[in-house]
Amino acid sequence: MAVDSLEQLRQQLAEFAAARDWDQFHSPKNLSMALIGEAAELVEHFQWLTEEQSKQLDDEKQKEVRLEMADILIYLIRIADKLDIDLVSAAKDKIAINEQRYPAEQVKGDARRADEY
Repeated sequence: MAVDSLEQLRQQLAEFAAARDWDQFHSPKNLSMALIGEAAELVEHFQWLTEEQSKQLDDEKQKEVRLEMADILIYLIRIADKLDIDLVSAAKDKIAINEQRYPAEQVKGDARRADEY
């Protein structure tokens, strides 16, 4: 069984776009706008649910949410590819920043913004 990775997805998505001559449309601006559209579609699935309902989706809703999340990931990977950004490295850097901004002993159980501490 092959191991999935962001790099494998990046390559597959680049090939998919190239085969359709879509690279001409895949600027970071356009991809970012498409990503926001997909994020809005994800939010629509939760818009009128209670907190508890949002944690207990039925099978059909779970499938729909899964595909919206895939769309978001696809656009994010394409943007990163166009800007030559390593998402895994960027995420690790951001986690390190957040560890400094939100020390566990100071913020545990409190969800304020960093500048509010």
